This record gives sequence, structure tokens and C-alpha cells, in this order.
Amino acid sequence: MSNFETNAIRNIPSNPNQREHSIPISLTSSFTFESAEEARQLFAEEVEGNIYSRYSNPNTAELIHKLCVAEETEAGIATASGMAAMFGSIASLLQQGDHILAARSLFGSTHQLLTKVFPKWGITSTYGDISDYQNWDQLVQPTTKMLFLETPSNPGLEIIDLEWAGKFAAAHNLILVVDNCFATPYLQQPAKWGAHIVTHSATKFIDGQGRVLGGLILGTKELMDEVTYFTRHTGPSMSPFNAWVLSKSMETLAVRMDRHCSNALAVASYFQESKDIEFVKYPFLPSHPQYELAKKQMKLGGGIITLNLHGGLVRAQRFIDQLQMISITPNLGDSRSIVTHPASTTHSKLSPEERALVRITDGLVRISVGLEHQDDIIADIERALEKSR
Repeated sequence: MSNFETNAIRNIPSNPNQREHSIPISLTSSFTFESAEEARQLFAEEVEGNIYSRYSNPNTAELIHKLCVAEETEAGIATASGMAAMFGSIASLLQQGDHILAARSLFGSTHQLLTKVFPKWGITSTYGDISDYQNWDQLVQPTTKMLFLETPSNPGLEIIDLEWAGKFAAAHNLILVVDNCFATPYLQQPAKWGAHIVTHSATKFIDGQGRVLGGLILGTKELMDEVTYFTRHTGPSMSPFNAWVLSKSMETLAVRMDRHCSNALAVASYFQESKDIEFVKYPFLPSHPQYELAKKQMKLGGGIITLNLHGGLVRAQRFIDQLQMISITPNLGDSRSIVTHPASTTHSKLSPEERALVRITDGLVRISVGLEHQDDIIADIERALEKSR
């Protein structure tokens, strides 16, 4: 099977024991062994099988299998949240004295990991500007071991050239880690461009209905052996129930993303000429600075748009408060449209200088465009803009 939609539905690790058409939830903390020798073999990894749900479970195994097929990676592990995946992908592969080179446009909590958490353990980082690739060679230090990127970025929707990143990482012998949360494996597969590790907050588009938390780390078998050892013994394991929900969600990811993307493009296009908005940003709008790059490496533009409103924080808050249908919540990727003010919420822990570096202004609002009819989404935004003047 070569098509994404078919693989997401039909490509499962093995047939259910009772010939169920839908794989059931395996709500168990541990598994039994036929003998002491079988237990020894399983713990010694001489044979494959389930031992303990912190290690593996039929539901997490099914989810991981589906994501590895979708991302074209060799192995993976499921974690309790997206940030557990971000943490595990770095902490498992680096040690004291190592250095990370990262694109400065990152999710707020990832920024906190790099600037506040990892320095406690002697792991440092430097940010590079994606608008100036020519100077990145100068940012590599003798201790640099990892290149960490997210594309499209949260919330600025900056697009990083994955082909360049793969070649740059190879030239400097760096582990390339790509957060693929906004694009999902349906729109983009970083491993095709040379990424060694791909991470996801499965809480977002992979779930798609705002129900459960989850994260995924996927990559080469060699690196995933280290990641798996680390995460199994530090314990950020995904629950079987959440894995079951997310595996079912994968079956509708393609059709949902098609609708998210068509709605987002329609909404972004409609508000391009609005006098209330300084600019609209969306990867598949020709006005996006990296439009051609987005078209090169993404199937569609994704489900997120950003609006930069005239009037700064006060106007942005008035606009958000006037929305009647679109939900105010920090999540994204839901079937319901969502609005967030990054500067005062998801990226509020960044200093004003740090927010300026990643181009997060007080007037910027992030809209996760849902699956409602696009006319209703546009009408809600238009009404809120008018009432917020």
C-alpha cells in the first residue's frame, strides 16, 4: 500500500486476537509470561513482546506503526504529551557540554526548554535566523551536536528549507530534529529531506477533536534505540486509551487536513485586503515570504493562519472578545476553529526582546481554522473586526 489514506486505515502491525474489525483498547498495566524463561527472553530483548505498558502496549504499538509508515521513519515511541516528545528527543541524545543550534522561531515551551531547563544540565543552545542561511556555518561550535527546527513555525508560520537543513546537518555531522506538528505527516515528511528525528504534539491535528494529550518521537532505528531506552526509564509513556483514540484519529487525518487547508486558504485570502489587518500570513498565500518554498515541500498550506491587527494588544483583545463562534483556547488543530493571542498566552514567558526576535507582536492573533463551513468562519471574524474598531 502506497497511498497515505489507505495506510492510515489499513496498515496495522498485526491482526487482533479475536478477529475484531476495530482494534480494542488494551487497558492493562502489565502482561503475563508463559514461563520464567520467556520473561527473561523478553527483558533481554531476545524476542519481541509486551512486558509492561510503560514499555509497550498493543495500542501504542499500533499508533507508532501508523506514524512510522506515514513519516517514512524506521522506529518510534509514543509519549504522554507533545512537550514530553520535545524533551525526550533532545535529552535522550545529548549530554553535558553539548550544544544545540536551533531556528529562533519556536513554540514557547520549546524555547523554555532550550533557555531555562537544559542549561541546568550543561546543554547550551544558539538561535539562528532562517532569513540568513549563509551565516549559519558561523554558528556551529565544536560541541554542536543537534540542529532543531519546526516548520511551519508556531505561531509565525515561518517556513524552513528542509532540503537545506538536511544538507547542512549532514555537512556538520549534526542530528537533525524537526517538529512537524503544524504540517502533520499528511502534508510534509521531514525524513525525506534528511531529518533523523521527527516529533509531534499528537494533541493537535493528529487527534483533531481536542480530546487527549499525546506526543510522538520518530526516527532512525539507531537513534530511536537511545530515545526508547531514555523514555522507557524516565516514564513519559502514553496511556493505552489515548493511543487508541489517536490511532482512530489517524484514519481521518487526510480528509480532515484537506478541509482544514481549504478553509484556511479561503479565510486567509478573504482577509488579505482588510483595512483592519496589517497583514495576513498563510504558507500557501502568494504574499507569504516563503510561498515558493512552502509549495516545494508541503502538499497544502496547513490549518493555521495569523492576522496582525492594527491597534496592538488592546485591539487584539477586543477582537478576540467579540468572536461568537470561534473558541478562545490555547489548543489548535481541533475540528472547531480556535483563536489564541500568543504574546499574552503561549509565548508570554518570552521577554519583549525575545518575542520581537521571533516576530510575535502584540497585534498578532493565531487562528486554527476548523472544519466548520468557511462562510461561517469568515462571518464571525468579519463581525468581530467590525465590533472591535
